[in-house]
Amino acid sequence: MTRASADIGRGLAAARAARPIKPGERIHVLGAAGAGASAAVLLAHRAGARVNGCDPGGPSPYTAALAEAGIPLDWRHDAAHVDMPPEQRPERLAVTKALTAVNPDHPELLAARRLGIPTEAWQQLVADAAATTGQHLVAVAGTHGKSTTVGWLVDLLVRAGRDPSAFVGALLDPALTGTSASTARWGSGDVFVVEADEYAGNFDPYRPSVIVLLNAEWDHPDVFADANAVYDAFAAWIRAAGRATLVANVADPGVREVLARLSERTGTVVRAGEEPLPYLVGLPGPANAANAAAIVAIGRVLDVPERAIEASLAQFRGVGRRLELKGEVGGVVVLDDYGHHPTAIAKTIEAVRERYPGRRLWAVYEPLTFHRTAAMLEQFAEVLATADEVAIADIWAGRDTDTTVTNAAALADAVTRRGGPRAAAPGSVEATADYLATRVQPGDVVLVMGGGRSYVIATRLVELLRK
Repeated sequence: MTRASADIGRGLAAARAARPIKPGERIHVLGAAGAGASAAVLLAHRAGARVNGCDPGGPSPYTAALAEAGIPLDWRHDAAHVDMPPEQRPERLAVTKALTAVNPDHPELLAARRLGIPTEAWQQLVADAAATTGQHLVAVAGTHGKSTTVGWLVDLLVRAGRDPSAFVGALLDPALTGTSASTARWGSGDVFVVEADEYAGNFDPYRPSVIVLLNAEWDHPDVFADANAVYDAFAAWIRAAGRATLVANVADPGVREVLARLSERTGTVVRAGEEPLPYLVGLPGPANAANAAAIVAIGRVLDVPERAIEASLAQFRGVGRRLELKGEVGGVVVLDDYGHHPTAIAKTIEAVRERYPGRRLWAVYEPLTFHRTAAMLEQFAEVLATADEVAIADIWAGRDTDTTVTNAAALADAVTRRGGPRAAAPGSVEATADYLATRVQPGDVVLVMGGGRSYVIATRLVELLRK
């Protein structure tokens, strides 16, 4: 089941040293409606490129900011986006590795190869945008909590008057972006914050001056054979950053494993998570307490005043799709969350129990990719069984090409076998919302989780309840 990172990203150029984006540089982005690729589009645009994008999935929650910026988008893939007269054709393509894994012979990629146009991961475009600004790069890594922590750090730096630039894998509130809700921020300060994802070497283009490692455990079974492979990947990337300051959450066992692999590395290590938090934390749950400890440590590394750290920890309300309240209708609370790993789901359920004690909890999960679901089926079943009611939507395939290894009904059966509630597998995300609308009762809390189209469940359920 394990594939090498190079195979996942076949057809893409290897990560290279970041270089400034040229004024007027023509750049085309495939999959531009995604959380990360949309940020790359916005940041390249603000860096002075002539950028456009395409995505056959159509508009998404991430594309409103692109439309507001007047960036041309097409809702189809077409070789004509690339095969153009020389003075019009893109000088490079940026693309998600998920697309190259599913379709390495994509017509736009084939056209780019034939014309000799470089094709790179969209993360390279983000790194190049940071090189254009000349800001200090701060990268937040870890298996869980990256988006919340990057958004929190943006909030902290904005409060401190530092005007940061940023890429975060979740929607930032317009109050933080200064425009529409988006996954990017462009500022004139001294810091550029990025979310650094370990999947298939996605973080390789980033060479930060400050690295934050929140946690580390096994995930992405299509890339990493086991937990040791994950630890090795984090250690190799941190080592490549040279003498960067490393802020490490040493309360996490996986982080300690990574540090053990870095015993000969030179560079400052700031140990977070060893002391009680000195301030009130506004976000619930143990995961956010750990994220907050990292924020305190990063803030001090970046010389942020303590009063700004105190205010941010107490007042930050999170980023999109991270325990996001979608509505409360007729006494039914509907929450939307990106959780798609057993540990993340367990911590999210714990946070919801803390926020809504004594209420009946529905855990509604759209599994993200068939390979992850099959590899971690029993772990998913164990944590989902701790809810009072469970519904499993159809699996979101994402980059998977083999959709036969498991299914939603198998996970639902595993939950029931664990002694939890009799779990249901209603079908599509739309069908799952319809199923819930006829069964939820006043006082219920519905926690919708997943990394694909699960947000449709939460939105549709709120609409149905309002009717």
